[in-house]
Amino acid sequence: MQSIQQSHQQALETLADATGTMRQQTTDLASINSGSFNAEGVNTVADALAELFSPIADSIERVAVAPLHQLADDGAFIDRPMGDALVIRKRPQAARRVLLAGHLDTVFPADSSFQSVRVEADRLHGPGVADLKGGLVVMRHALEAFEQTPDADALGWTVVLNPDEEIGSMGSADLLDREARAHDVGMIYEPSLPSGNLVAARKGSGNFQILVRGRAAHAGREHHLGRNAIRALADATVAIDDLNGQRPGVTVNVGQVVGGGPVNIVPDLAILRLNVRLQQPDDQAWVHEQLTAIVEDVDGRDGIEASLHGRFTRPPKVRTPALESLIGEISTCRDLLGMDFAWEDTGGCCDGNNLAAAGLPNIDNLGVVGAHIHSHQEFMHIPSFVPRAQLSALLLMRLASGDAAWPERGQTP
Repeated sequence: MQSIQQSHQQALETLADATGTMRQQTTDLASINSGSFNAEGVNTVADALAELFSPIADSIERVAVAPLHQLADDGAFIDRPMGDALVIRKRPQAARRVLLAGHLDTVFPADSSFQSVRVEADRLHGPGVADLKGGLVVMRHALEAFEQTPDADALGWTVVLNPDEEIGSMGSADLLDREARAHDVGMIYEPSLPSGNLVAARKGSGNFQILVRGRAAHAGREHHLGRNAIRALADATVAIDDLNGQRPGVTVNVGQVVGGGPVNIVPDLAILRLNVRLQQPDDQAWVHEQLTAIVEDVDGRDGIEASLHGRFTRPPKVRTPALESLIGEISTCRDLLGMDFAWEDTGGCCDGNNLAAAGLPNIDNLGVVGAHIHSHQEFMHIPSFVPRAQLSALLLMRLASGDAAWPERGQTP
């Protein structure tokens, strides 16, 4: 029967009294608005984290990411600047390396009414306390505990904190891919499921937009000369929604329709925004073929121009032998620590999908236990700080000492 080494146990015990510190650090981070498009706020969070990680890091660098190229409601394409990514390294020349990742941004814009952090019983309420600023604090303390062990020099680690995860990580995708290919194991600090369970497989995701242009005309005098963009888009919308149920595990959500104006004018512009979720990588080609055919059908009509934009940003994360091996090692850590959680698959996606697509086995919700993320009711359970930090720390200790087996990297798609 396996047990925890004495040196590991001593390092884990240093976390036992860290709840108050971790709560305050999370409060400080969550009190800084860092909505994805608030680049200044994102960079302020990066500055705060650079200061937190500085005592245990070999190097810290800021990395610029590409702006988000976005279709605006007026049919024009605009570039929206992002904050910087933060890359923190320790022993980058080590033979074995772990990539730890999280994001700096939240879903709450700078003008959100949800800005303050408060404590109610054993819960910390606030924007991003669970998703995932509490997780960043868990990561930081786990690494500090790991660095106190005698085998720490056998393992190198890199922390990547990106500024655009909540909008698809499109600007930071190349950074994530590059770092994933240079490491052996991935650990991401999204919150656990509300039950405390961890996630194994995830669906993939893609965001698409359909832009339809028609011909404006006076709705009374010259209605016959107009070409109604909303009508053309409505036909495309029905066809797209009908894709649901045609392929196992594939769902298509028509999320937003924009278009029209004064009702005495035939509308000449309409935009549809949609999200696709899928379980198998091969389904991406099928979905894209279907969307292309639907748009081409509308585009061929008299006086109507239609175009498809967007792409799949996160491939499905499937249960590979490498992932199952990593799940087994974390489950061993769970049992040694006397924790209680199970494994589930989910339709949600995150940067764990990106790392898996680059062949890196990873567990992606090692952060705090919380609920109601992406809403003004978001909270995290304060008592989850210490056990979640101990879970990550013990995995790192066992990997470095040889008590845990390193999973073989998966094959990239």
